[in-house]
Amino acid sequence: MQVQDKSQDTRAPLSERFTLVVITHNRKAFLRRTLQYYSTYPCRILVLDSSLQADEALVAQFPQIDYRHLPQFTYKGLQDKLTYGVGQVTTPYMVFAADDDFLLHGALTESVEFLEANPDYGLCHGYGMMYLARGAEVNYYRRDCRVIEDYSSQDAGERVMAFMGQFLPPFYAVTRTDLLQQWYSLLPPGTSFEWQEIGHTFFLLASAKARILPIPFAVREINYGASEHNTNVLTVLTYGDAKSVAQREAFAEFLASLPTGLSGQDPARIKQVALDSFVAMAQCLLTGRSLNGKMIFRSAWVEPGAEPVRSFAPEQFVEMPFYNKPMFDLLTEFEFLMHAMPAGRLQLQELEGLLLKQQELMQVQVNDTERTLRSRLWEALTLNLFNAEVVRRLADSLQACEDKSAEEQEDARKLQAWAERLATVPFQDGPALLESMPSGRLLNWLEARGPDAQQLKSIREYLARHSGGPTFGILLLDLEADMVKLQATFDSLVNGYCRAFQVVVFTTGELPATTTARDTVHFVKVSTANYVERINQALAQSSCDWLVLARAGERFTASGLLRASLELLGAEGCRAVAMDEIQYAADGTLKDVFRPGVNLDLLQSVPDLMAGHWLIRREVLAAAGGYSTNFAQAMEYDLLLRLIEDGGLAGLAHLAEPLLIGHAAPQEENPQQSQALTRHLGKRGYRAQVGSTQPGVYQINYAHAERPLVSIILRSEDNLEQLQPCLVSVLQRTRYQRYEVVIGDNHSQSPELADWLASLEQKGERIRVLRSPRRLSASALYNAASQEARGEYLVLLAADAEVVNADWLESLLNQAQRPEIGVVGARLLDARGATTSAGLVLGLNEHLGAAFAGEPKGASGYLNGLLAEQNYSAVSGACLMIRKEVYNAVGGLDEEHFAEAFGDVDLCLKVADAGLLTVWTPQVQILHPGTLADDPQAAAALRDKWAARFAHDVAYNQNLSLCGKGFTPGVPASVDWAQLLA
Repeated sequence: MQVQDKSQDTRAPLSERFTLVVITHNRKAFLRRTLQYYSTYPCRILVLDSSLQADEALVAQFPQIDYRHLPQFTYKGLQDKLTYGVGQVTTPYMVFAADDDFLLHGALTESVEFLEANPDYGLCHGYGMMYLARGAEVNYYRRDCRVIEDYSSQDAGERVMAFMGQFLPPFYAVTRTDLLQQWYSLLPPGTSFEWQEIGHTFFLLASAKARILPIPFAVREINYGASEHNTNVLTVLTYGDAKSVAQREAFAEFLASLPTGLSGQDPARIKQVALDSFVAMAQCLLTGRSLNGKMIFRSAWVEPGAEPVRSFAPEQFVEMPFYNKPMFDLLTEFEFLMHAMPAGRLQLQELEGLLLKQQELMQVQVNDTERTLRSRLWEALTLNLFNAEVVRRLADSLQACEDKSAEEQEDARKLQAWAERLATVPFQDGPALLESMPSGRLLNWLEARGPDAQQLKSIREYLARHSGGPTFGILLLDLEADMVKLQATFDSLVNGYCRAFQVVVFTTGELPATTTARDTVHFVKVSTANYVERINQALAQSSCDWLVLARAGERFTASGLLRASLELLGAEGCRAVAMDEIQYAADGTLKDVFRPGVNLDLLQSVPDLMAGHWLIRREVLAAAGGYSTNFAQAMEYDLLLRLIEDGGLAGLAHLAEPLLIGHAAPQEENPQQSQALTRHLGKRGYRAQVGSTQPGVYQINYAHAERPLVSIILRSEDNLEQLQPCLVSVLQRTRYQRYEVVIGDNHSQSPELADWLASLEQKGERIRVLRSPRRLSASALYNAASQEARGEYLVLLAADAEVVNADWLESLLNQAQRPEIGVVGARLLDARGATTSAGLVLGLNEHLGAAFAGEPKGASGYLNGLLAEQNYSAVSGACLMIRKEVYNAVGGLDEEHFAEAFGDVDLCLKVADAGLLTVWTPQVQILHPGTLADDPQAAAALRDKWAARFAHDVAYNQNLSLCGKGFTPGVPASVDWAQLLA
């Protein structure tokens, strides 16, 4: 579509001459911020939003914007969206604007006016720099280098070559609308992002002259992290493979066919110009001739109303037009919007911890005064000046202070002015922003757990009828003599619902009061050398039913002890209880630590996540001799291991309720953990070696003396294409040599398969083929083959699986030879190394789910679940090891109910009923899609048979979601307090 050129009508308003087209997709925060920035610029603004949902609030806030919700154009459909967008523009000039960039208002106007005055020019822009918004500062980078600024040759080929050789991307340049409309009408559908950018440049320069004004034009967000498009122009310009060369040839031919200033020349010559321009552009990008990002300064806003403080890097680029007061004033304006309307992924990640800390500082405690609260508000303000709630509350506090000093009066005035400035920004709400983040959602989830007033009354009456319920002794370590941290713990207890506790504070500081063991809070003087002994001495004086070790600064949840009170009433035989917790990560954000039920292998593997803050029955702790002075840095871990030595897993329990909010253990080696684990394994009869490839995650080599024969069972059923690579992988990638391969052929009809199996039988005793005279079910075939197997251990290996690591059999045997283990499963991967299954979760997505499916290579998983051995209710039969004796004892695979599907899950659950554990190990890696069978009848039978197991998978926390991929907190919901009182 051609548009009427009104450029000569200088009286026409800018909105009739120029359109700014904003491109956005599922980035509401960025879009709101960019529209706030452009809302004062008097051009026409067209928004192309391909988000799944329209932003109705934004439409109401900016009614002058032409907002188009275009969900039919997905993120991958950018070309179609742009083609649509340029067709909607009716002004003679336009510019594309990304939702995360700032195109300077004055530079846009100047570029439009240049094009109006120079009708033979098709595009105009200036120089750009880059920014990276962070939680508390903005980093600025040089992007563009000084280049030739006028591409005015009458020879279109010379213009193209000159521009490509000093390439400054023209996509965001002010451009004549008819040129862009013509380009997008000619662009073949489905052109890749890389060729779109290259072709866009070629066409514009071949069609018209171009101007780079010596002015600042754009401040663009720097690229960081992986692009969702996964594109790189250099790949298509430089790759030398036949496919890439052919693509360049084909696109050059396409460009040669376009109507441009090159038209009329020999098509072969035009094609060569295009190919030469590709080389020039590649060389420009490779050498950094025109685009060369380097950090130039950091900017932090440290005082309300004042200018940001800028710290410059050693190398500066004064030849660029950015070092002047008008430009720094613009950057100040941009920074205000960046901080007041945060949007960037890294910015929000870093801001989350700051907002969380600010919310904690704003909380009013029972013993607060106006002055103590104001002091914390000042502290909160220093973390982030742009939290309007903090600013407002501090300003109000200062205003209400009757005896404020002159300095406080001035502070109140500044804060009030700052609050008013923040109020001019729409959608700005610190508490609401925090609630949209993982930490805020977790706090909301936690708050929903508590009882209401009537429930609390009923609970207290119920406990009163049971002698007040159990009492809790809190052994509180204050080895840093930090009264602020200590007060935080005290405040959490005072604000909680449970009052049946006594606190013994073991402090290295001066005792604040003289107390006795009978007091609710008792202070004991200790040193860093004797605190374990002093704890043990205090145990003898305690009359509490249950004891828990905590550290100053850890905050008890409001509901944790109350729920424990109800759950532990009459819990005879229970020796120790693990509860859930929430932890502060190193960046100050909150992470849920929702543990599975009692999980021996995960406890051994990740003690930092599994061994802290257990409730220990007082008599049990006393009988164990208290905590060991030999393991002061792993005292809880060592104690739990000793309890297992004395009584196995009996009497150990888990309560799916967060007890406290603490700090994650530092990612560093703790030699006492590995020493305690080695000691414990020795007590269990192993000469084990404990290793670690990552701090806090331990791998155990049990060093079994026996090297038993293993029978690897494969299923053959007219599946030569799958079976052959599977067997080859076993033969080529198995270091352990005491194995046989038993191929159960299920009456196959393929002559090729028959010939191949016959050839295998001639190669020795390692491979045996068992032929069924009739077709059997999968379960029946495995059962038949298992009876013919000579090995002491069986491996059920899917025919479409392939072995990845050579020590896979040793790793399976390392676990399977433990007397408490019944089944061992493997980590299933796809060809890219992404996980397809790492154990099975009962009830996930209303049936059965593969744990961590889709997690990329290198991911650690929830609670380090992809790095650590752990117990699951079931593992995939794609690779499963079991002792033949155990297999026979539980009746093997169920041929009646699970003939073709879910026999592996049923087998694991039968083994569990026999008192044995199923362990999953990441040390065994198998290439397999990990897909679950689509058999509704068998699935229903599985759920019916194991209804109790599916109702609550003990290897999966009840507080985690059973939807999607799992391992995220479920929807906020109150505890069923009424059921606990029944």
